[in-house]
Amino acid sequence: MKVVLFCGGLGTRLREYSETIPKPMVDIGYRPIIWHLMRYYAHFGHKDFILCLGYRGDVIKKYFLNYNECLSNNFVLSNGGRKIHLYSSDIEDWTITFVDTGLHANIGQRLLAVKPYLSGEKAFLANYADGLSDLNLDLYLKYFCDHDKIASFLAVQPSQSFHVASVKNNGKVESIQPVGHANLWINGGFFALKTEIFNYLKEGEELVVEPFQRLIDQEQLIAYKNPGFWACMDTLKEKKMFDDMYAQGKTPWAVWEALENTIANKMS
Repeated sequence: MKVVLFCGGLGTRLREYSETIPKPMVDIGYRPIIWHLMRYYAHFGHKDFILCLGYRGDVIKKYFLNYNECLSNNFVLSNGGRKIHLYSSDIEDWTITFVDTGLHANIGQRLLAVKPYLSGEKAFLANYADGLSDLNLDLYLKYFCDHDKIASFLAVQPSQSFHVASVKNNGKVESIQPVGHANLWINGGFFALKTEIFNYLKEGEELVVEPFQRLIDQEQLIAYKNPGFWACMDTLKEKKMFDDMYAQGKTPWAVWEALENTIANKMS
């Protein structure tokens, strides 16, 4: 399946970084979050990407045009640096389509803008490009195919530290509990969509508002619950969380590392 990544937003809540780069280019370790996400999809065999560019799209273009495989792969350098032998490759078999979808466009408008690049496809994947998960994508897609609906999204439990309260009209509190215990599920931004979605999406509409409501009315929208790891990089606090996890070697979203370690062990 092709993978549509919405990476053109302004990222105003990450202003410390987004004044100079788009949010998907904020680093986790020595690679931007969009790389971690693309690496995730590639691990499951989905390596044909469509990037919906907007704010500072030039930064994303330049990053891949000048991509340095050596930063995230083992290699041998010889002949005074004139010869480099890579033991593995990140993006050699990836196909990346870069599409300018507008500076101020919403998600629905960006999706409509890349419709021509999905010609001939029956279904595709899509993502907000600012969140990571340990989701087993194969199981998710099997669930999507088995239910034979037009659209699906990953449902995750919010990880914030606030509390959820049930309050009556008279102000009486019926209950209060940590959000993680409240059986609340939110849209995690990992979508699987049939191209029939375009029959439900009108110009100017936001994807998960009017189109999703139409799908709900026709019982064509499903959610896949994943109680495992999910987090998005929406604020400076969440950026620090990702940095700390990376520094500690706790990267549950890096599902490809288990395979790489197996290959490395066989070679040793």
